[in-house]
Amino acid sequence: MFAVFASPRKLAARVLAALSIFWLAACEPVGVTVPGLSEGPSIDTTRPVPVALLVPRSAEGTTTVARDLENAARLAIADLGDVRIDLRVYDTAGSAANASAVAQQAADEGAGIILGPLFAEAANAAAVQVADDGLNVLSFSNNASIAGGNLFVLGPTFENTANRLAAYAARQGRSSVVIVHPDTVEGQFGRNAIQTAAASSGLSVAGTVPFPFSETGAVEAANRTVSTVRSTGADSVFLTSTSAGALPLLAQLLPERGLDPAQTQYIGLARWDVPPQTLRLPGLQGGWFALPDETTAASFRARYAAAYGGQPHPLAGLAYDGIAAIGALVEQGNRDALTRGALTQSAGFQGTGGAFRLLPDGTNQRALAVATVRDGQVVILDPAPRSFRGAGL
Repeated sequence: MFAVFASPRKLAARVLAALSIFWLAACEPVGVTVPGLSEGPSIDTTRPVPVALLVPRSAEGTTTVARDLENAARLAIADLGDVRIDLRVYDTAGSAANASAVAQQAADEGAGIILGPLFAEAANAAAVQVADDGLNVLSFSNNASIAGGNLFVLGPTFENTANRLAAYAARQGRSSVVIVHPDTVEGQFGRNAIQTAAASSGLSVAGTVPFPFSETGAVEAANRTVSTVRSTGADSVFLTSTSAGALPLLAQLLPERGLDPAQTQYIGLARWDVPPQTLRLPGLQGGWFALPDETTAASFRARYAAAYGGQPHPLAGLAYDGIAAIGALVEQGNRDALTRGALTQSAGFQGTGGAFRLLPDGTNQRALAVATVRDGQVVILDPAPRSFRGAGL
């Protein structure tokens, strides 16, 4: 680990613990999801719609996130007005085997759709188990590699963020980028997402700088990054690291080694405002990163706090979003509200971070703002689109 990160970790322990759970959700080994035998069940919209919520209530270290996911789902139900949801909560205990078993139990007990589980392996197992029951699964994972068939991922993906930032960079006249990433599973996923997004946006990848996840590795990576930028003439560096990883050290070392942020555009795949201390790093001033519509996100946090007496876990909003999507479709009175065709409507839905939609490949697209850092403060450069109609995402 990196000694330079000790203070931010201590000051933001809850946030970083949340990120650890999120990466675990992203990076567990997964199997192959098979397509369901139908597009989804037909429902009676005049009666409460049974929705199964799968959360790791009894798994070690996940009590808080499980509780907050359930709370957020119930808050969303309360916000639906006349739409009636029969929420049935099942404990996965954090394992794929249990997730598979309770998913089948939920199907046998009449669930019309499954919301959750949290971890990628568990989500994959649950979706495989209920595919022949014709049930769709809206998981809380952000691992795009498990998506497809009857399994959707609600978590924000690397691909979505990379696409937003690469397209913005191209519109600002940037043409080539060096990708800097730890040689870990999530680092490799991030690199791949940036490479794909760059190609789609017309940016060239001038080079990649992988490094061992260690302080020594990050120091050596800073030297190689500067050398690569100078030798290739790249005008941008795209960093995948988080504040809990190498980002603080890279943000210090790259300018010290001569990579002036005023000349080379720094871009971040991760949120740079979590924890807030990250915003004070000199090397990130003027850099770009993406984030959801903060006005909408703040409203959700305030309503959650008013209802439950505390701030929600950073992942809790995913459960709210899932219920919001289900409720919006059921409200239309369509018996096919929970089919793939309905879930992937192009208009999308409104969630805790603004507009989002589920894509036919099982991934999702979220409307994101592009922000920069000025004098230690977040400044929005390009607001998150309010909808997907004509949005330049």
